[in-house]
Amino acid sequence: MKIEKYWVARRLEKVTARKADHRTPFQRDRARILHSASFRRLQSKTQIMGSRGSDFFRTRLTHSLEAAQIGSGITSQLRYKYPELCHTLLPDSDNLIESICLAHDIGHPPFGHGGEVALNYMMRNDGGFEGNGQTLRIVARLETFSESYGMNLTRRTLLGLMKYPQTLSKLHSQLTSDVPVNFRQLKSALWHPPKGLYDDDQDIIDWVLAPLSDADRSLFQQQSQPCNELEHAKTYYKSLDCSIMELADDIAYGIHDLEDAVVTQVISPNDFEQHVVNKLVLIDDIWLQSFCKGLTEKLFSHKHHLQKDVIGDLVNYLITAIELTDLNTSHNTTFNEPLLRYNATLPETSAQVLQIFKRFVFKFVIKQTSIQRKEYRGQQIVMELFEALSSDPIKLLPDSTAARWLHAKNNQQNHQRIITDYIAGMTDDYAMGLYQSLFHANSESGYRLS
Repeated sequence: MKIEKYWVARRLEKVTARKADHRTPFQRDRARILHSASFRRLQSKTQIMGSRGSDFFRTRLTHSLEAAQIGSGITSQLRYKYPELCHTLLPDSDNLIESICLAHDIGHPPFGHGGEVALNYMMRNDGGFEGNGQTLRIVARLETFSESYGMNLTRRTLLGLMKYPQTLSKLHSQLTSDVPVNFRQLKSALWHPPKGLYDDDQDIIDWVLAPLSDADRSLFQQQSQPCNELEHAKTYYKSLDCSIMELADDIAYGIHDLEDAVVTQVISPNDFEQHVVNKLVLIDDIWLQSFCKGLTEKLFSHKHHLQKDVIGDLVNYLITAIELTDLNTSHNTTFNEPLLRYNATLPETSAQVLQIFKRFVFKFVIKQTSIQRKEYRGQQIVMELFEALSSDPIKLLPDSTAARWLHAKNNQQNHQRIITDYIAGMTDDYAMGLYQSLFHANSESGYRLS
């Protein structure tokens, strides 16, 4: 397919020309993501079960790899179902979608959502923190493939990573929760950030959205009206590529992450039968009715090939159901840009199936007391680190980070964001090690993360 030049453009136009390099722009994006330090660090960042204690648990890294594989499967299905339309919408290879899926969690801090809440709380007066916003910041500003433009990825890849294309200040609730007496009293439910991008990165946002007409940009960044003053606003729309990534992410979370909980016996067959199978059999779907017979027995079987079979069947059921939806028809929108006009979607029945699995994982895995306690511990560690590092940044930050902090402060920029960048880039293990080196009397410090 022919891709408009502005979608494969990079903010830094001068790109190193290497001898006999015949890669496509999206192949180069994929390579930069795979070879980045921030991608490698995902191997020691919590997905759901934690990154320590077992080499079986999925981490952010293995989750991202699985999402990329599922994203590739989705694009194959869409090309098969809509050959003419996909010829104009999707590149001939899967490198673009794989790149977006591989990078989609790069901005998540240590300790999962506990770390996200902690950083958002500590940044409550300085622009907030949100994992998706941090992802854009890392790939477009912080990574070291260029001096000031991060990985210097193509515009279309960056658009695909904009899951919520509006700034936090425009999405934030009108009322702010009361500040607790101390960190240990912080209720995480009151300090979840809105889902969006940083005001500090407005220049990046403007560049990515520059090819859009004023009407398309306004519609693309449209947001909901909250039901009350405590509720954050939400964005409505995302690009085609982002919609594929989001479905791949949801399937990996709802189906593959379930496998961790089954094999490690975090969930029981009775709970699964009651809260998943009993709901699935009520759905009017012939294949699903047949599939549910013996599903619990196979999933919890000690014969692991039976587990793999049902997991594979479920993933295939969802992937093959995905459709291309014209939002101008289905949602009465008026997008001119095809990448915004079309989204990958699940039909109502299949979407209901995925939602049942996601809710089960949320209720019986994520909300499990032991996991909530680990999340709380991580939340406390991140807040303590932020408080310590911000007390004397020049003294406590690594030299290169301290220099960035000082430059931002001297130029009247958001210097607290530099401390957040540093902490958000930590792995779970690194954060715990730094915490011990700062607060435990007998700890030796050998930690250095620029």
